Amino acid sequence: MRLLILGGTAWLGSHLVEAALTSGHEVTCLARGTTSDARPGAKLVRADRNLPNAYDEVIGQHFDAVIDVSRQPGHVQGASLALSEFCNTFVFVSSASVYADHERLDQDERAAVLPPLRAQVMESMDQYGHAKVACEQHVLATFGANRTFIVRAGLIGGPGDESDRTGYWPLRFAKAAESGRPVLIPDAPELSTQVIDVRDLAGWIINRACAAEMGIFNATGETKSLEELIETARVVGAHDGAVVRASSAWLLEQGVAPWMGHRSLPLWLPMEDHAGFGARDSSAAVKAGLSRRSLEATLRDTLHWELSRRPAPAVRRAGLSDVDQASLLAALAA
Repeated sequence: MRLLILGGTAWLGSHLVEAALTSGHEVTCLARGTTSDARPGAKLVRADRNLPNAYDEVIGQHFDAVIDVSRQPGHVQGASLALSEFCNTFVFVSSASVYADHERLDQDERAAVLPPLRAQVMESMDQYGHAKVACEQHVLATFGANRTFIVRAGLIGGPGDESDRTGYWPLRFAKAAESGRPVLIPDAPELSTQVIDVRDLAGWIINRACAAEMGIFNATGETKSLEELIETARVVGAHDGAVVRASSAWLLEQGVAPWMGHRSLPLWLPMEDHAGFGARDSSAAVKAGLSRRSLEATLRDTLHWELSRRPAPAVRRAGLSDVDQASLLAALAA
């Protein structure tokens, strides 16, 4: 099959390209290509999607499917309008962040979504869910439901995760195992999380795109408690030292950010508003062939990647620094 991947040079995109090439498909990537090139075997068309002529080089060519991971409504609308005559199907990688309710557990694809972003450009991550809804609607309006495959992905993890969300815990425990220091963790035993390995997600998307499976699917990892994920990371990091628990209320009082970002504890969320954020129903995707490796395998491979990063980032995008953790442990003890 002939596939057009819009992007294809960043993290998920590069795995989509690799999965497609491994399956023997012909792949064209349309991207700026300013930070990295396409994988060997794929054709790279350099284009800036902010410009009106972005798709000129591929217009007129036939593709069995186009795959887009963009978060910008203007980009997705422009692509769907330009390519509708030349692509059989449109695969859009959306997000579970489109849903309006994150409190209830086990909601499926029929759950209500947020109002769409009216602007063409998402200006902050606060608009992320609204922007992805707008992107979905642009694709459906142009290609129609019978030519559209929408993947509402959950938290994507695995080697190469430069958001630092899935790498933080195994790396923190591995470093603590070397120094004999304790590790601070959130005391949130009822909080669920769902990490889907980027390699599993990419492989499934390519398989289903080639099988012309249309529809909207939640695609998440298996539901695990955050406590179970942290314990798995502890095993992967070979840590047998002390683990110190702190309540969500205390962490918030200390200015610790949930989920990600500076001075955060990754994947932790206040239960009151986010009990269902990591507990979506992905049974439809599983029935459609989504296969998920074990959480331990994902975290182990992520730790291996973290330890091999050269150069290691001076400031991480998520997690506590060694200094922050030490000061919080001291405050908790006091």
